[in-house]
Amino acid sequence: MGAGPSSEGEREPLLAPAQTERLPQPVYSRVYSRRWLVLAIFSMLGFMQGMVWNTWGPIQNSVKHAYGFTAIDIAMLVLWGPIGFIPWLLFMWLMDKKGLRVSLLLSAFLMVVGTAMRSIPLHDLTVKKWLIHGGQLLNGLAGPTIMSAPPLLSTTWFAPDQRATATAVASLVNYLGAAGSFLIGPLVVPAPNETQPLHVGADRTTDHIRERLQIVLYAEFAMIVVLFVAVLVYFPSRPPLPPSVAAASQRLGYRSSICRLLRYHSRHPPTPQLPEGLIFASTFKAYHYRYHFYLTVRFYPAIGTDCHFNTLALISCEKGPQLPIGS
Repeated sequence: MGAGPSSEGEREPLLAPAQTERLPQPVYSRVYSRRWLVLAIFSMLGFMQGMVWNTWGPIQNSVKHAYGFTAIDIAMLVLWGPIGFIPWLLFMWLMDKKGLRVSLLLSAFLMVVGTAMRSIPLHDLTVKKWLIHGGQLLNGLAGPTIMSAPPLLSTTWFAPDQRATATAVASLVNYLGAAGSFLIGPLVVPAPNETQPLHVGADRTTDHIRERLQIVLYAEFAMIVVLFVAVLVYFPSRPPLPPSVAAASQRLGYRSSICRLLRYHSRHPPTPQLPEGLIFASTFKAYHYRYHFYLTVRFYPAIGTDCHFNTLALISCEKGPQLPIGS
């Protein structure tokens, strides 16, 4: 009928085609056998951290005799471990932002430097004492990562049905190392012979105790160097593929986790241990694991009470128990 060509607007359809919904990308998961190597390296480092922390208590009589330490010095050597937890938030932030590898490398390096300071052979006992105290502090600074990383390690590397086992192993070996020091220390370092008359072989006994103490310090230093090299050679932050869908999920930030935790507890009766549970839950971002909170508020006071009474015992007792079975 003589009509002109249609415009671009007239050729557009009246009903726009429905957009296809974007389906979520499938998450591929895989469990690697190398996870046991990662767990073994981490567990051995935790074992040595606990052993270095508790080196001096089981052999305190020998240390007092050889280095002239007092009961206050022995108690302070034990207290450097809890004091090392003061900057815990810094280590948790580093573990969350940089991953397990960087955090564990830093902790292992602190342990290497600390044990190296302790094992320097010096005749000046005053300088020797301060080097030992500094080494114990550095070893204590490795504690926040060593004792807090097991849940993250098990979630990152292990399948859901293996996480409880991996977390238990990685967490308890630290206490096993502290317990092992009660056996290794007295076996290697002899107790002072207090029945020996004065000025009869006293110098020989003191030198012998110092030599055996140096053997313990050298052995602990060598073991930690080997573990540091192992972490440096192979300890990835995460596997190429996550072990489960939950491990690949994105976590909330610290602020969101704390806000949700506070909202949850605003609807429930507060407990006296709320600050401790708040620190634990916000650190690991486990705000939705309510049972972790209740375990925390029952577990932490027991550990604190145990350390408190152990320290009081070291200060109040002039002579602690020690097995005279070294040679």
